[in-house]
Parts: sequence; C-alpha cells; structure tokens
Amino acid sequence: MDLLQFLSWACIVFTVGMFSTGLSDLNKMRKSKSADNIQFLPFLTTCLNNIGWLYYGILKQDQTIVLVNTIGALLQTLYITMYLRYTSHKTTVVSQTVAAMVILTSGWFYFTTFLPQGQSQLNQLGLTCSVVTVSMYLSPLIDLVGIVRSGNVQCLSFPLTVATFFTSTSWVLYGHQLNDYFIMVPNTPGIFTSLIRFYLFWRFASPDHSPPYKSMLI
Repeated sequence: MDLLQFLSWACIVFTVGMFSTGLSDLNKMRKSKSADNIQFLPFLTTCLNNIGWLYYGILKQDQTIVLVNTIGALLQTLYITMYLRYTSHKTTVVSQTVAAMVILTSGWFYFTTFLPQGQSQLNQLGLTCSVVTVSMYLSPLIDLVGIVRSGNVQCLSFPLTVATFFTSTSWVLYGHQLNDYFIMVPNTPGIFTSLIRFYLFWRFASPDHSPPYKSMLI
C-alpha cells in the first residue's frame, strides 16, 4: 500500500467516524422523543457542505472524496429527518431546510449553466466549498472564547475533538499528496481549532474529569 492509498483510507475512516458522532444525538432524540437540547443548523450546514464536496469529487474523479461525502450526506439527511420528527419547532426547521434547498439548487444551476465545464468550473467549486468548510471550522471559535472566560468545558465533546483533529490532519496530508490546495487549505483550521480544544480540556477539566482527558493527551 503506497502513501496516497494509506491516506485515502485514513480520510475515509476518520471522516466517517467524525460524521458518526451525530449518532449520539440521534439516540438522545429517539430516547427522549425530543430535540430540544440539540442544535439543528450543524446538521443542515454539514449536509450542504457534503453535497458541495461530493460534486467536487465527481468533477475531479476522486473516489475518496465521493465516497466520504456520499456517506456524510446520507448520515446528515438521517439526522435532519429524525430532528424534524422530534422537534417542537417544525415550522422553523422546515423553513431553514427549504432555504438550504433553494441555495443548493441555485448553486447547482449556476455551476452547471453559467460556468464552462473544465478546470474553471472545478476551481470555482473548490473555492466555494473551501470557504464554506473554513467557516464551519472557525464558527465555534466564538463559543471557545466563552469557555475560556467561564472555564467550563462541559459543552465540548472530547471524542468529536479527537475525530476532528485526525480527520483534518489526514485530509491536509491527502491534499498535499495530490497538490490540491482546495483540500489542504480548508482543513488546516480544523487542526488548529482542535489543538485549542485540547488545550482547553487540559486547562479547565475538573478534577473529576481530568484523569481520562489528560491521560489521552499524554
């Protein structure tokens, strides 16, 4: 197995693992018959991001990108469906979902109608997907500021942080092997934000929780 193939499998395993962390939220919704304490927008934006990268992978003929984002889109669709079933704010959720579908349809129409097929289309799609991915990685920084001020890390998921770190790292290395900056650049912030979260766990974990966190960091 060469390095590129190894990194391809690493991207698949770590990314699907990261997407699968949403199964815990799905299980909570199923058991409580409620979605009150679970955020909806991360499911929706991640689904849009998956579909965008899926299209990029199809145009680039990269089976790793296609496979990962097909699985991701299907999982996010499952989460969205279950959320819609159990939420008490169905009108808001439906409105947000319809708005996302309009954005997705408009984007597809633009890329397939107004852009010539070839490298130009691929570059613009890659740039768009990169901007969305960077925004998703950087958006939690606002919450991290609040955590620093309060010293409370209970709202952070340590398994998700670990999954994000390895996922981002594997994609950066994979993109480097392909010399594809649209893969490398948007995943780099995921490494840095994960490192910040690791530090917050180490710095602010309470005595009751610090042994397992710190033992995993050593």
